Amino acid sequence: MEAPFERFGCMVFDEEAMQERLPSPVYKQWKKTVADEGTLDRPTADAIAHAMKRWAMEKGCTHYTHWFQPMNGATAEKHEGFVEPDKNSKPVSHFSGKNLIMGEPDASSFPSGGLRSTYEARGYTYWDISSPVFIVGNVLHIPTVFVSYSGDSIDKKAPVLKSIRALNKAATKVVNLLGDKDVKYVYPVCGLEQEYFLIDREYFNSRDDLRFTGRTLFGARSPKGQEMEDHYQGSIPTRVEAFMQDINKQLWELGVYAKTEHNETAPHQFELACVYAPTVISIDQNQLVMDIMKKTAEKHDLVCLLHEKPFAGINGSGKHTNYSLTTSTGQNLFSPGDKPAENIRFLLFICAFVKAVDTYPELLRLGASCVGNDHRLGASEAPPAIISIFLGTYIEEILMDMIRTGKKKKSDGKADDFNPIHGLSYVPHDNTDRNRTSPVAFTGNKFEFRMTGSSMSAAMPNCILNTIMAWSLNEIAAELDGIKYIQDVRAKALEICKDIIRKHKRILFTGDGYSEDWVKEAEKRGLPNIRSYIESVEILARPDTIKLFTDLGIYNERELSARYEVFAEQYRSAIGIEVRTLLSMVRRDILPAMCDELTLLSETEKAAGKSAPLYVKDHLKLVTKQCDDLYTLSEKLDHDFTEVTKIADHIECGKKIYYEIMPLGREIRAVIDAYEATASAANYPYPTYADMLFKL
Repeated sequence: MEAPFERFGCMVFDEEAMQERLPSPVYKQWKKTVADEGTLDRPTADAIAHAMKRWAMEKGCTHYTHWFQPMNGATAEKHEGFVEPDKNSKPVSHFSGKNLIMGEPDASSFPSGGLRSTYEARGYTYWDISSPVFIVGNVLHIPTVFVSYSGDSIDKKAPVLKSIRALNKAATKVVNLLGDKDVKYVYPVCGLEQEYFLIDREYFNSRDDLRFTGRTLFGARSPKGQEMEDHYQGSIPTRVEAFMQDINKQLWELGVYAKTEHNETAPHQFELACVYAPTVISIDQNQLVMDIMKKTAEKHDLVCLLHEKPFAGINGSGKHTNYSLTTSTGQNLFSPGDKPAENIRFLLFICAFVKAVDTYPELLRLGASCVGNDHRLGASEAPPAIISIFLGTYIEEILMDMIRTGKKKKSDGKADDFNPIHGLSYVPHDNTDRNRTSPVAFTGNKFEFRMTGSSMSAAMPNCILNTIMAWSLNEIAAELDGIKYIQDVRAKALEICKDIIRKHKRILFTGDGYSEDWVKEAEKRGLPNIRSYIESVEILARPDTIKLFTDLGIYNERELSARYEVFAEQYRSAIGIEVRTLLSMVRRDILPAMCDELTLLSETEKAAGKSAPLYVKDHLKLVTKQCDDLYTLSEKLDHDFTEVTKIADHIECGKKIYYEIMPLGREIRAVIDAYEATASAANYPYPTYADMLFKL
């Protein structure tokens, strides 16, 4: 019997498959192109396309698609058949280099932020040669970028590729200046941890809020939640285990190293973590993971919920991004080495990261922002919206000692010259406890960005991390450039580290990020506290943001303006769906259910007369008030939302929604939840939290 991992990567046209199936000159030219040392000419592209088509058709493929990631956060594809008629109307397979490299989907129906008019339909997809082609079902998927007719990026992936190039240039220069001339390039590596919920499909289909918004807009707390702490990493339920086995089989065939799976903290919440990969591949694989999880859940009569907060009162879901930088020689720049020079480099790159995050915290907040994450950030299981860095006491103490006096007390009490490069040859991964309240934490040889929402594409947070690191490293390279002797370069590097820590130490925090004291302390330090997604979008219009991205060639001004419009409009549209869904459920089901309850209670009281039970009398009064309150609040929500959405400016409208409409929704929820908690089971029309979270 074939072991599952024996088919690992069998559905990927990876480098091994290319080397096996391509003529040597074609393979070498492809390798040069991947290394940005050449371009694909038409004959080379045709040869690759021919080999790719034969490989795909041998595995049962009938179609191919340019697979891309538009600004709606999902993936998109248009299938094209390999077979077409020849001049004699006989079927013949055709797939040219032109078909491989470029496609032309309709661009007018995707978010563009004004970059495209609805009557201007033309858009282009271009093969991303850094990410391997793969097969899903009977369709060959070609990872691509998506651009408008004028060449503007209208997807999430193209900016990531540009940010990687900018980071490579800056990081390679710094490494070379520090003396390691063998390093030809530096690339970011990413590991993504995906959290999600599973519920029975029957319950999902019974609730319009889950179907239309991905979260429950109301729901009373279950008698049991997560307070017993008995779900986390416990025994995996049988149905879920079958689902996970199915997922693993598919992912392994697609070359995805699905490494870790376990029960998460909340009931019916789970996690899947993949092994590190170059950033673009990791992002593509995570999009695949999310899509496969949703489709596979259906086969098991389950629904996979990727919303950040599908259930109130229990943990929400995130997508932790583990970020590091690797050289062409295989060294992790966030790991100290065995030599003093490598330790200087380690400290310099750590400090570069500190400077980047402290200079652009609002951008990182934007990178973690989506409608669902507004309900998660700052809750009991997620980091706060205030950006800070947890380095751990070991590393932070070294950095702080550098700027205190330049001397450190020895055990005999006498001061001694302090050199941070000694004793760093090995930093144990567990040199300090983990701080789960920190948005950005150093975890041994990488930084873990814990703010990203579970439903989000990992593209934008990684694009921002690459961009701000490229900026920071360029600043450092400018200070090191021109110094003649290597020992002077390294001495200057340590001075740069000291200067960075002096100027940017406010971003370092080791305490409890959930505490109110930290909110006050962060304000004293001048750290921004951006409460909502819609407020984070404003950063895109700031002059320093525009300069950062345009100077590095990541976005042009039109592309930034487009994203400003798209993100703001998406917020408005998403809340609009929530409001309309809530009003529909209240009017069609909850209020009628309350009336049925009142009828039952009234008839019982009338029949019993003076001997009517106290429960009936009190409950009649309670439900009457709840019914009146719910009707009044829902009518107010309808009216106020209609008025707010008359505001033309998306940002102004979004802020009004966040500060005026969302609180109304929470008031309505409180009334419904109170009714659900005491309503007769016969008169409550929806599956409860107890049903959805404890009946898998």
